[in-house]
Amino acid sequence: MVASGRGSNLKSLLNALEGHPTAQVAVVIGHSAGVGALGIARSHLVPTVVIAESNDLKAWLATLGAFKIDLVVLAGYLKLVPPEVVEAYRGRIINIHPALLPKHGGRGMYGDRVHRAVLDARDTISGATVHLVTEDYDQGSTLGQATVPVLTDDTPESLAKRVLGVEHRLLPQAVLHAAREGHPVPFEFMENGP
Repeated sequence: MVASGRGSNLKSLLNALEGHPTAQVAVVIGHSAGVGALGIARSHLVPTVVIAESNDLKAWLATLGAFKIDLVVLAGYLKLVPPEVVEAYRGRIINIHPALLPKHGGRGMYGDRVHRAVLDARDTISGATVHLVTEDYDQGSTLGQATVPVLTDDTPESLAKRVLGVEHRLLPQAVLHAAREGHPVPFEFMENGP
């Protein structure tokens, strides 16, 4: 898994994969030593790697190769994956985005910026999207989505909390479907898991 944030999606993924016969989190990559997800990984005895320069192709390929990674999961990673890594792992890198793509995605659309855009657009539903990663932010094929209502008194913070709740269920489903099929596949979100 590759993350830039506190690691709540990592925690939900670790819980979902506990005891799974084939799927596991082999390594967690962060852009700095202070990334919260790295601390969670260490507390679960998952190896961690810091790749400080997001365009460090050699570090990316060496890390993914050393850990024999089949599926790269981006969860809250705020940097662009080098195009050569995307090409080498084409169709095997997924990302979770806190909105219903194709709306409210692209460069600079993360965190409260996304939720503010949803509110400014007066959308009545929002949610999360798992998609394949391409060379451009949030442009890959959608694999699965989960929705939440947008309430009339929502703030970016209150909406973010509800969206994060479905992210924690959506991302593990995407990974489990990929493990079952041997590669990422489109799937229907099930509220109580697959």
